[in-house]
Amino acid sequence: MNTTPADAAAACSNCGAPFEPERRRFCPECGQETHIKPPTLGEFVQQFGGAYFSTEGALWRTLKLLLFKPGELTRQYLAGRRKHYVLPLRLYLTISLIALVLLRVTAAGNVNFGLPADLDLRKGQYHILSFGDGTGAGMKDGVYFCKGMPAWFCKRLERRLDVDPKGLQREAVALGERFLSNMGAAMFLMLPLFAAWLKLVYLSRGLRYTEHLVFALHLHAFWFLLLLLLLSEQAWLSGLATLAVPVYTFLALRRVYGGGWFVRLLIMALGALLYTVSISILMVMVVIWSLLF
Repeated sequence: MNTTPADAAAACSNCGAPFEPERRRFCPECGQETHIKPPTLGEFVQQFGGAYFSTEGALWRTLKLLLFKPGELTRQYLAGRRKHYVLPLRLYLTISLIALVLLRVTAAGNVNFGLPADLDLRKGQYHILSFGDGTGAGMKDGVYFCKGMPAWFCKRLERRLDVDPKGLQREAVALGERFLSNMGAAMFLMLPLFAAWLKLVYLSRGLRYTEHLVFALHLHAFWFLLLLLLLSEQAWLSGLATLAVPVYTFLALRRVYGGGWFVRLLIMALGALLYTVSISILMVMVVIWSLLF
């Protein structure tokens, strides 16, 4: 039988530790197998599915805690028990990516910013942006208008809107797709702000900012799972997801931070207000970015 260079090596190919006094199955320094060979297709499937999606895998253990024990996943992480669970950032990115892809597939074609299918630019007025005080941009009786905004912004927007009706419809669909694509990055930017708010509110707990960030990642991962329910056409599922947001958040805060129920309700109310204002500002910024770029 032919011996590969890795098999014949006298030291670990990963860390370089010598195989002395005898060659073992696993390197005593780093734990890698000492007999390395090209993987088969079956081994690829086993490595991926067995380690990540098996009933004993990290993903299912993580989802079990995330779904049924609000805040427990954060407690386990902060207590140092991390080996058997998906790391917070990886969990958030995985769930948010799936949710945003499904959102884009199911909703992108429906985000047309109010432009009717039988659009006639020569009649009527169509606002693409409107801020309620006369500031805005759109088309009126076939003429582009832009009021109360910087000249460079108006000119750039005009190049996108000053087209024929079919072209404007296509631009509206493309705008919807860009908006949904940019929302993922925008929501990711909300995480540090959310963690900073937790740090400020729970300053007396003595936790580091990164520990609050772990809680924010877990909580937002759960919220993205609820978004999958909101995409369902079943009204009862959407209602269940809407109800689950405050209940889950309340229970998660209790398990991680403690405190009386009144204090937690007050914190949730203030947090909801700040978060709603932040999300509203963020969405406006995303719309403007999607319009211009």
